[in-house]
Amino acid sequence: MQVSTISASIVTPNGTVYEGNVHMISVRATGGDMGILPNHIPIVAPLKISAVKLQKEDAPDEYVAVSGGFIEVRKGSVVTILTEAAERKEDIDTERAQRAKEQAQQRLSELNENTIEFKEAKQELERAENRLHVASL
Repeated sequence: MQVSTISASIVTPNGTVYEGNVHMISVRATGGDMGILPNHIPIVAPLKISAVKLQKEDAPDEYVAVSGGFIEVRKGSVVTILTEAAERKEDIDTERAQRAKEQAQQRLSELNENTIEFKEAKQELERAENRLHVASL
């Protein structure tokens, strides 16, 4: 039986950020960009800090900023994205994201590249930049 939509969920430790039926999901996995259509083969893949694009047939695309995590595609066109943090485009506070970006840039300028703190600040910068990018879509 052919399924024409995907049941999509984006879940964080704080709860579900998105749940609905979509025509296509676009994600950035660590191995490259992926487009998930109905009846996709089952797969689990790690995600990068990036935007998730949720396409509906007769509605505007929706975007969610995710801070990495995993995508799981199950038989029956069921997709779950598990991530530490996620924000829908319309929920992103751009002023807060801009402040987070500036603070991360400041921290990076003060730290040695070979430290854990530097890597953490770099991830903070990536998350802030991703949120600003998604808010602009």
